Amino acid sequence: MEIRDGVEADAAALAAIADAPTEAMRGVIHDRTVRVAVDESTPEPGEEETDPDDVLGFLSYDARDDTVHVTQFGGSKAVCARLLEEPLRFAASEGMAVELLVLDGEDEMREAAVEADFEEVGPGPRFDGERTTRYRLDAP
Repeated sequence: MEIRDGVEADAAALAAIADAPTEAMRGVIHDRTVRVAVDESTPEPGEEETDPDDVLGFLSYDARDDTVHVTQFGGSKAVCARLLEEPLRFAASEGMAVELLVLDGEDEMREAAVEADFEEVGPGPRFDGERTTRYRLDAP
């Protein structure tokens, strides 16, 4: 598995994973740090859209108010665990906490967060009527 920066050509593939509109994902790519997990044999992104089958998962995050906020992520448990490494590394180097939300029922994402030492800190906001749980890992 290779982790690379997300580019605009990835928007449709990320939208398929996130169950979100492609235009919304283009905005995420432009507004946040986005990392994409692909199979090592996947060609580098070009002008054409990335084949959704080539993307194993993705993660977006930003930093504000002494906290790194993982705003979206998706993929298998192993992919999510690998993707979480970068915001955790960034937060550790800056002395920041990390927070993320997991939709209820997204067990693989929840398990990846718990295995990375995140602690459940309570309910998060609802998205399209679905409940979320907030997880946090305090700064070292």
